[in-house]
Amino acid sequence: MGRVTRISQTKLAKDLGVSQALVSMVLNGRRENISPETYQRIWDHALSLGYQPKGMKLGQSPAGTLQRQVGFVLRSGLNIHTQGSYFAQVLHGLHSALSDQGYATVILGSEDTLTVPKLRQFFHAGHALKGVVLLGQVDDDFLLKLRDFETRIVAVSARHQGLCHSVLGNEPQAIASLVQHLKELGHRRMGWIGGNTGLGRHEARYRAYLAALRGAGLEADPRYAVSQKQGDRAAGAEAVHTLLPLAKRRDFPTAFITYNQHMARGAVAAFEREDVAVPGDISVGAADYSSLAREETPTITAAGCDAESLGRAAAGLLLDPKVGADGSYLDLTLPSTLFVGATTGPAAR
Repeated sequence: MGRVTRISQTKLAKDLGVSQALVSMVLNGRRENISPETYQRIWDHALSLGYQPKGMKLGQSPAGTLQRQVGFVLRSGLNIHTQGSYFAQVLHGLHSALSDQGYATVILGSEDTLTVPKLRQFFHAGHALKGVVLLGQVDDDFLLKLRDFETRIVAVSARHQGLCHSVLGNEPQAIASLVQHLKELGHRRMGWIGGNTGLGRHEARYRAYLAALRGAGLEADPRYAVSQKQGDRAAGAEAVHTLLPLAKRRDFPTAFITYNQHMARGAVAAFEREDVAVPGDISVGAADYSSLAREETPTITAAGCDAESLGRAAAGLLLDPKVGADGSYLDLTLPSTLFVGATTGPAAR
């Protein structure tokens, strides 16, 4: 192993034309009343000379001297290991786009586990993080705490007005295309199966559903709108069991739009267990889209912005130095598309 080069703080100060006291403060991680440019310049020069005195930790060197990283935070209740998670698709797009630019993605944790002390561990002096991406809606109080450590933040599928940038799919466009698709198939009675109640994302989709029905000249019947606390397959199945006692009514819907693909799959399975054919008796469409819609059987009719595209767009916002340079925040809305799968068909007569 090679001999560690010993360069005195006095030499560093002389080379840079600054005081030895300033060099000492910087190499001990102090930032107060020191310009970012000076802080970076001292660290760069110290490392270029192989300077590594006792107590100097490379992990505390400024971000530019380490591998560049972008952290991501999951909203409360999400786990990165959840199989088939919508946000796993978003993360794939985010990671791919960042990797192309020489950045690594780092999981910081979920909103409900990131205390201030934990955040402080990630954002130590000289950390390598160049920004944070939020996957899903977080509480504004948490976001304000995060902003104490990092202000370059992009939220995906959530809008935090005046606090950070955001990337969203055009959900009104997506749900309107679903309603129009079903109307063209002869459906005039539609219902809603919602999930993740309490999140702005659910409320926005439900409002878009009501608006899309009005735009198509159709009426919403509140008896056939069921919303669950969770947004997974089990919640989709549970919603169907709540609705089935009404199935013999003459005005029972011939089609349902679900909050997401997971709920659509749960709903389809529950209908079929009760000998209700999909799409022969009931059509089901999902108000979001990722590659999962076409990768499982049956394929799910779904409309939305491709989840991976949201991740790539978030990376673009985060790395563009012009975005937010004037202190403004950008809400980027991506167009939605309709994927017609095997769960929608002509309305039963």
